[in-house]
Amino acid sequence: MSLPTLKDSSLEVHGRVAVLTFRRDDVRNALTATELVNDIPAAVEWANANAEVSVLILTGAGRAFSAGGNIKTMGERARAAPFILEQNYRAGVQRIPVALESAQLPVIAAVNGPAIGAGFDLANMCDIRIGSTEAQFGETFANLGLIAGDGGGWFLTRLLGYQRAAELTFTGRIVKAEEALRLGILLEVTEPGELLPRARALAEQIAAKPPQAVRYAKRLLKLAQRQQLEEHLATCSAYQAICHKTDDHQEALAAFFEKRPGRFKGS
Repeated sequence: MSLPTLKDSSLEVHGRVAVLTFRRDDVRNALTATELVNDIPAAVEWANANAEVSVLILTGAGRAFSAGGNIKTMGERARAAPFILEQNYRAGVQRIPVALESAQLPVIAAVNGPAIGAGFDLANMCDIRIGSTEAQFGETFANLGLIAGDGGGWFLTRLLGYQRAAELTFTGRIVKAEEALRLGILLEVTEPGELLPRARALAEQIAAKPPQAVRYAKRLLKLAQRQQLEEHLATCSAYQAICHKTDDHQEALAAFFEKRPGRFKGS
């Protein structure tokens, strides 16, 4: 498969698992004023279109997962007219939540260091977050007289509920890895050297399942957040009918009865 052309990140594929690594350590992998704002949507679009990929991992190289907005350029950006600023958000950082919400396959954030502001929001846009002991999180926009222009509140309230999301948003405080684990921001905490191996192990466990069933399952989890029960049950029936007709379902049954691992092709 041909990989997308990326500028501030790298994309590697190991079996059915793809790893997108942010490579702008000079600005702590900031999302604004870098090409990461383009690289992330491009990688998700590529993964959606490739049935050979079952899981996408996002991680940062260097000191941070992502510092979010580049504070050094904020003053300059604020000189534009309000309607220009609004257009810039829509054409810029807001492309990331749109892309990740449309991701058809599971996305794991391997949080290697601080995930601050939009970087925290980026982690929350993923399905699962694993962090190293050096991970930190902060919904810090209020500290700079701003709000989460990337839609971070939409993701944070769904992840933690309104009250905890409100506390983190209004105070702008920093949450370290162990507290993040207690709050449910992180699924697991590892030592720094174990982070990517653990994220890959989890991704490979998911990738060993029938690929299309996993993609349908993710779609249903997303739809369940906004559908009423009757509508959701109707969608489940339709997706299940499709799954029953796949070759992978028949292979899964055969593997179960023969007590062997399944050999799935995504068909």
